[in-house]
Amino acid sequence: MKVLAAYFVNIVCNFAIGLLVAKFLGPAEYGRFALAFAIAIAVQAAFFDWLRLGATRFYSERARSEDPALRATLDVAFVLVAFGMAIAACLLLFSGVRFALSNGLIALALVASVSNGMFDYNTALVRARFHDRLYTRLIVVKNILALLLTGGGAFWFGSAKMALIGSIISLSGSIITARASLHDQGTAPRQASLAIAKAIMRYSLPIVGANLLYIAIPLANRSLAAILYGFSETGQFSLAYDIGSKAVQAIGSTLDVVLFQIAVAMHERDGATKASVQVARNMAIVIAIVLPACTGIWLILPSLQQAVVPAAYRGPFGHLLTLMMAGLFSSAIIQFGINPIFQIAKRTAPLVGAALIACVVDVLLLMILPRSADASSLAIAQTGAYVAALGVLVFIATLSKPQWPRLRDIVLAALGTAAMAAALLPLRQHDPGLITLIEQVLAGTIIYGLFVALFDVANMREILIARLRPIVARFAAQ
Repeated sequence: MKVLAAYFVNIVCNFAIGLLVAKFLGPAEYGRFALAFAIAIAVQAAFFDWLRLGATRFYSERARSEDPALRATLDVAFVLVAFGMAIAACLLLFSGVRFALSNGLIALALVASVSNGMFDYNTALVRARFHDRLYTRLIVVKNILALLLTGGGAFWFGSAKMALIGSIISLSGSIITARASLHDQGTAPRQASLAIAKAIMRYSLPIVGANLLYIAIPLANRSLAAILYGFSETGQFSLAYDIGSKAVQAIGSTLDVVLFQIAVAMHERDGATKASVQVARNMAIVIAIVLPACTGIWLILPSLQQAVVPAAYRGPFGHLLTLMMAGLFSSAIIQFGINPIFQIAKRTAPLVGAALIACVVDVLLLMILPRSADASSLAIAQTGAYVAALGVLVFIATLSKPQWPRLRDIVLAALGTAAMAAALLPLRQHDPGLITLIEQVLAGTIIYGLFVALFDVANMREILIARLRPIVARFAAQ
C-alpha cells in the first residue's frame, strides 16, 4: 500500500510539474524542452533500461544476500555504460554536426538520460526488495526537488535548458541523499561477472529493443512536427502526448510495480505454471483499470482542458489527445498486460517484431494520410501504429497457448465502462470547468467502483477486502 501511495504522489507531482513547465515556457520553448527530454528518454531506453529490467526480473532480497555478484555486475555495467556514452557524446558534439536542437540542449538531454537511468535503476532495485519505505523516500525527495528546481527553472528563466538542469539535479539528488541505504554489502567491482551480464542481456535486450522502437514513434513524430510546423506546434503535440501518456502510464505502472513483482516471486517460489496463472489475473486487473481510465480521460477532456491546461494550449490539446487516446490505451495494454507473458517465460524476442510492425505502420500511415494543417495526421498515425502492435502481439502470444484472463472479467470491465460512459456523457455537455470536472470524476469513480464491487470484476473486490481486513482488525483491537 505504501508503494501505491508513493506512486499516487508521483503521479500528482509529475502532472503539476509538467503543466507548470509548459505554462512558464510557452508552446515554442516547451517544444524544445519536450523534444530534448524525449531524446533523453530514448537514450536512456537504449543504454540503461536493460539494467532496470534485469534488476526487476532477477534481483530480490534473497538474491541480495545469496548472490552479491548480481548486484556487483549491475553496478559495474552502469558505470561502464555511462562512461562509454560520455565519450561518444563528446565526440558527437565536437564533430561539427548540427541538429534542429542546439548542441547545449542535446548535451543536457544526454546528461538527463544518465540521471534518469540512475534513478530508474535504483528504484527498480528497491522495488524488487519490496522496500516500501525507501522507495517512498526516493519518490518524495525527487518530486520535491523537481517541483522547486524544474518548475522553478522554467519560471525564473523561461528556459528549456534551465528546466532540464533542474530535472537532472532532482533525479540525481534523490539518489545521492539515499546512497547509504542503497548500498549492498560485499558487492565489490571485482565480483562482477561477464556471464551474469550476458544472461541479463539475453533477457533484457529484446524488451529494450521493443521499447526503443515504441519510443522512437512519438520522438520521430515530434521531430516531424518541428520540421513541418515549427516548435510551437511541437509544443502543442508534446503536451497532449506527455499528459495523456503520463496519465495512462502512471495508472499502468502503479499496477505493474506490485503485480509483476508478485508474478516474479510466484515463479521463483511455485514454478512457471502458477506464475502464468498470476500473469493472467494481473492482465485482467490491468484491463479492468486501464479501459475505464482511458474512457474517463476522454469524457472529462473539455473540463480538464479548461481547468488545468494552460490557456496557450487549449483547443489543440483536447483535439490531439482525443486522436491519441486509443493508441495510449493500446500501449498500456502491451506494456503491462501482454509483455509479462513473454517476460515471465523469458522469451522476449517476439516483442521486437511487434514493435517493428508498429514503426512500419506509422511510416505507412504518414505516407497515406493527407497532410493536415496541424499535427493531427501525426497523432492518427501514432495511434494506428500502437493499435497494430497490440493486435500483432496478441496473435503471437496466442501461438504459445498462454493462460488468458477469464472472458467474464473482460466483458464485465467493458460493461462497467459503458455504464460509466452513459452516465457521464450528459455531464460532458455542461459548461467545462473545475466544478464539472470534480462532478465527473466523482460520478465516474462511484459508478465504476459500484459495478466492480457488485460483480467482483477481476477479483478486485476480493483483493480489496483481503487488504482491508487486517487494517480493520488492528483498528478494532485498539
